[in-house]
Amino acid sequence: MRNLTIGRAAREAGVGVETIRFYERQGLIAQPAKGSGYRTYSPEVVARIRFIRQAQRIGFSLKEAQELLALRADPEADCADVRAQARHKIAEVDERISELLRVRAALEAVVASCPGHGGLSGCTILEALDQAPPEAAACRCDEPMKRKSP
Repeated sequence: MRNLTIGRAAREAGVGVETIRFYERQGLIAQPAKGSGYRTYSPEVVARIRFIRQAQRIGFSLKEAQELLALRADPEADCADVRAQARHKIAEVDERISELLRVRAALEAVVASCPGHGGLSGCTILEALDQAPPEAAACRCDEPMKRKSP
């Protein structure tokens, strides 16, 4: 397969043209040389884009996908390094699942207390949202999560 225009490369990789441009700006793929006035992409770049997209599909961030690509390119890297990255991602997913289960339980509790009819002045769900539980003061839900080292 010879080099492809950006549109053709996007179709081959299963992404939009803007995704390719974004990946270039983020340094995930190299900006190609212009051939015949058009930017052309090699089959290797298309494969790299597919790799990034697949990593995203299974939960890796773009930064993590870039780290995996760097490991893949490092002749000194070991499969254990990649496995450690994946195990770290599993731990993050487990943490998110736990948090979502806590959220679900809280929602189920307020829904169970709701009579499901009547005026809004007696809506127990709205009343519950007006009440700030004591632990809410310590909640850091809006703060970015700190990454744990693998």
